[in-house]
Amino acid sequence: MIAAKPRPTAATGPAGHPVLSALPSRPYPAVMGVLNVTPDSFSDGGQFAAPERALAQARRMVAEGADIIDIGAESTRPYGSEPISAEEELKRLQPVLPEIVALGIPVSIDSMKSAVVAWALHQGAAVANDVWGLQRDSGMAGLVAERGAPIIIMHNRESADPAVDIMQDISNFFAASLDIAARAGISSDKIILDPGIGFGKTPEQSMTALARLGELQSFGLPLLVGASRKRFISTVTPSEPHQRLGGSIAAHLLAAQNGARIIRAHDVAETVQALRVTAAIREQG
Repeated sequence: MIAAKPRPTAATGPAGHPVLSALPSRPYPAVMGVLNVTPDSFSDGGQFAAPERALAQARRMVAEGADIIDIGAESTRPYGSEPISAEEELKRLQPVLPEIVALGIPVSIDSMKSAVVAWALHQGAAVANDVWGLQRDSGMAGLVAERGAPIIIMHNRESADPAVDIMQDISNFFAASLDIAARAGISSDKIILDPGIGFGKTPEQSMTALARLGELQSFGLPLLVGASRKRFISTVTPSEPHQRLGGSIAAHLLAAQNGARIIRAHDVAETVQALRVTAAIREQG
């Protein structure tokens, strides 16, 4: 069992964090809008692959209340995704990322390749989002430290194993990643942790990670949760990815209750509304 700390009341998390302290102070989490410029992402593959459509979607998410845009050009879905080269990833990003940075909203680059992250940070991206938590590309930690960039460390596994104690596995993974970060010189106040809902986990393990999210506050770092349209929802109520809005919102409201400081979502307007209404109701209690 991971010892849990009391849940902070301020949704912006630790004072001085370079990502969260730059966002409005309010009683609900920041919302990170998902933008996949890929042909094969699990829920919207191909929908925003064209640069003009990607930019239009980014503008829409900003208008809907997104605090951060997370852009990725390589699908990392657990089943059926094809690895691509850094060159191909950059080819997809180059017509889009600088234009989105110019919108004036913080941009997160969702990539496991240090070469791609280096280019994106040079173009003005504000955050590196590594789905392998500094444990896949040996150059990632050094790059992030050199650039002084905030980093999202996500838990991942090569494959799901129902026999694994998933909370202990997440804890061990984060401890290893934080050791890599410390040795590279990444300041702890620039780190965000993501339990990786749907990555290397059975549906039941994903739900366990959400239910016991508060235990991860023992690391003393902001938590990000992205349960949007994930497969575990379909195991409760059979549905296709685009039919999982209700389940996504339910998971994200519980995540916020359990300590999440950033919610990563495809459906920004609906997620913002749900978080704001929940906070308003609580204020009346």
